[in-house]
Amino acid sequence: MEEKLEMAEEMHCEHCSHRKKERSEQEIKKMMNRLKRIEGQIRGIENMLEKDAYCPDILIQVSAVNAALNSFNKCLLAEHIRTCVATDIREGKDESIDELVTVLQKLMK
Repeated sequence: MEEKLEMAEEMHCEHCSHRKKERSEQEIKKMMNRLKRIEGQIRGIENMLEKDAYCPDILIQVSAVNAALNSFNKCLLAEHIRTCVATDIREGKDESIDELVTVLQKLMK
């Protein structure tokens, strides 16, 4: 048991959080549907490349994927603020604000 714990500690990435958030089935389903649509868009771009599509046509589809990912991020961020951040602030865990600022800075690069 201790050996597994030591291995987990060694594999820990400084950028990964061990915090978790329970999501409702509805929330998971909504998010997964968005990701599956994005995955389909990516497959469409791959298909365009394989069929020698014109560059601007591919670029427009890439732009659509970027917009879809940004929309996914906005929804996830809003949910995070409404739930995780708000709960932490109510519990006096002000470090959650610093974490949020760091996440926002990374998103806005």
